[in-house]
Amino acid sequence: MTTTTPPAAPSSPTAVPPRAPARPSPAPGGRLRAWAGRAPLMPALVFLVVVTQLPFAATLVISFFDWYALDPAAREFTGLANYGSVLSDPAMRSSVVTTALLTATVVLVSLALGLALALLMDRAFRGRGVVRTMLIAPFLIVPVAAALLWKHALYNPEYGLLNGSLSWAASLVGVERPVQPDWISDLPLAAVEAALVWQWTPFMMLVLLAGLQSRSPEMVEAARLDGAGSWQIFRHLTLPHLRRYLELGALLGSIHIVQHFDAVFTITAGALDTANLPYTIYHTFYRAHEYGLASAAGVLVVIGSIVIATFALRVVSSLFGEEASRS
Repeated sequence: MTTTTPPAAPSSPTAVPPRAPARPSPAPGGRLRAWAGRAPLMPALVFLVVVTQLPFAATLVISFFDWYALDPAAREFTGLANYGSVLSDPAMRSSVVTTALLTATVVLVSLALGLALALLMDRAFRGRGVVRTMLIAPFLIVPVAAALLWKHALYNPEYGLLNGSLSWAASLVGVERPVQPDWISDLPLAAVEAALVWQWTPFMMLVLLAGLQSRSPEMVEAARLDGAGSWQIFRHLTLPHLRRYLELGALLGSIHIVQHFDAVFTITAGALDTANLPYTIYHTFYRAHEYGLASAAGVLVVIGSIVIATFALRVVSSLFGEEASRS
């Protein structure tokens, strides 16, 4: 008996993964519409490049030259020698220390005062709008005008408000000739710091007040129902919520105060160990006429500001992300 073998099953073809559809090329009309949407921004972009990038490029080029303005014929390319001179200059190192001390003091004190004022403005009371407007006013004053106000209206030893207040207080207790300190000569750096704290506290208050008003009222009410006191709510709810806003205020304040020139120039003219980096660069450029050294120092300040601004942008992006996730 003959056995027949069953026919072999047809071999299945090898599975071929489906090919991704080709991305269609944008139509010419779509490109025109995209460029038409960008066209209104082009004048602003060109203006930004001309005003900011071209001067910085010129400063970067000048920083590689030994450029003494009173002897332009002796100008020569020196590479990175100016940067070495800037980093090894004792006056420049002293100005770096002064800038760091000035920035840290102003930022920390204005943050503490701004937090206290923000907590006050977060409460409802009669006339809150007027009080808030009055508190914001110092930040809206031109920096030079604010520095002149502190120098003459407050610090002047003869007719200043501070010494006038001391004389009035001394007369109340029977002191005929009270001490009349010269605030700028006796406390030069503190005089500059006080003027800057007065001007930057409203900015910190606005940043922290925005953080307080984004806090969940249901969470605060639930904590009160659970028996939490005001200090416990502030410590365990308010401060953790304001951490990002505190970081943002500190970073933005540091960017501006590192570059601040007006108060130092107007109140002390850089004397008595109050010369910060911007004033030292000004003195090197306009008084010593060393364009190369001043440009190198300016480039280093810009690089430091960019580093701080990078952290500030990260904090802003995280804040936007948190707000988007809540909504």
